[in-house]
Amino acid sequence: MMRKTVTLSKDRNRAGFSLVELMVVIVIIGLLAGVVGVNVIDMIYKGKVGAAKAQMATFETGIDNFKIDTGQYPVELAELANPGDITGASPTGYLKGATEIPLDPWNNEYVYELTGDSITPYTLYCTGADGMDGAENEEGRDFNVKGYLDAVE
Repeated sequence: MMRKTVTLSKDRNRAGFSLVELMVVIVIIGLLAGVVGVNVIDMIYKGKVGAAKAQMATFETGIDNFKIDTGQYPVELAELANPGDITGASPTGYLKGATEIPLDPWNNEYVYELTGDSITPYTLYCTGADGMDGAENEEGRDFNVKGYLDAVE
């Protein structure tokens, strides 16, 4: 009887990667993406906070100019963009080129309230990413031009 032998070639010079090598590369890419992703999201949030603070600083300048011209503070922020027929108010408004008050970077309205206090006659702040007063987390904190209004526990 004739025996047929099959020899398996163990060619170590073949091209390609083993499954273990591919898995190691995928894990490394995943870790890097996780670290970079968290930092990018944090920078986007900080950029939005900076933009909101800049807008509020512009509103505060407009509020002060409105007070100088009319002798009173605006009842609502919309009067800065369109003062209407308020005596002494600038007919072009107090926000250059704006016909309405812009929304904050999270598409929420800024909060403006007259307090009646002689030291702090009004409050102006942004409600943050959650759009609600108060805070449950860092991204939902209310803040004004000077900083955060409340502490996160």
